[in-house]
Amino acid sequence: MARNLTQLELLIELEPVAASNVDRHLSIAKDWHPHDYVPWDKGRNFAAMGGIDWDPAQSELSELAKAAMITNLLTEDNLPSYHREIAENFSKDGAWGTWVGRWTAEENRHGIAIRDYLVVTRGVDPVALEQARMIHMTNGYSAMAVVDAKAGDTDIRAHSVAGLLYSVAYVTFQELATRVSHRNTGRVCDDPIADRMLARIATDENLHMIFYRNLCAAALDLAPDQTIEAISTIVQGFQMPGAGMPGWRRNGVLMAKHGIYDLRQHLDEVLLPVLRKWNIFERTDFGARGEQARESLAAFLDRLRDDVVRFEEQRDRSLARAANRGRQLV
Repeated sequence: MARNLTQLELLIELEPVAASNVDRHLSIAKDWHPHDYVPWDKGRNFAAMGGIDWDPAQSELSELAKAAMITNLLTEDNLPSYHREIAENFSKDGAWGTWVGRWTAEENRHGIAIRDYLVVTRGVDPVALEQARMIHMTNGYSAMAVVDAKAGDTDIRAHSVAGLLYSVAYVTFQELATRVSHRNTGRVCDDPIADRMLARIATDENLHMIFYRNLCAAALDLAPDQTIEAISTIVQGFQMPGAGMPGWRRNGVLMAKHGIYDLRQHLDEVLLPVLRKWNIFERTDFGARGEQARESLAAFLDRLRDDVVRFEEQRDRSLARAANRGRQLV
């Protein structure tokens, strides 16, 4: 049975891949400035500066758009937690350190742009937003802790001796999921400025996903059994990084109900495209451990397909009831 590579061995072996993908990213990524995506002429002072404080009537966003914008922003706000997790599993040296710094700096622009837009346009209650930010950032978020708990084995990464693999697998799916959420949020804001801003942010997320996806592909070639175990665990325990934030359940249900991010999108637009890119179900280089992990992953995807159908049936019935109530009130 092939032994697991250590974290250090993986970092050394994969550094050339990281370096080439850092170079690729820097050659493609376009610099942009958050202030260019904010309609500053709509701004005015709040009461502390002699103006008027926020009132719900000032917002031009629908309840759905508010829920999605708040969820997306609070997710971006928790960047220190994500930076810490990436930094702990990567390295401060060489290409790894360059990427951690660059990725963190690019991600930070997202929260800046969204918050400035919401405050200037008075799209949401800035006091409630700040209170939620304080709670969410104080609590932090650890994707690996969620994965460990869902796997039912708190020593799962110690057993694999490579948190790097779990971290890279998670952010591959997470970056793509966030791209989908941002892009669809822009479309429901009914504001071309918000749509343009969130499309710009979604482009960043896609480039970040490609970096991590390429690293994970190289890890599959280097240590196939070890990597597919990490992928299978991540997929089966996946949660969006905003899980646990104030209003998470209510906002998440609203977003899923109206197609901003739902089970169908998670399966068809996030999980399956990445797994196909890695040729997970066509590979022939897995040993016994890898085959077991792949079988577990396939069984999970089958269950998820059933869950998608049930969710869509329930959603359709709920929307039909709501539409019928609306007709009766007219």
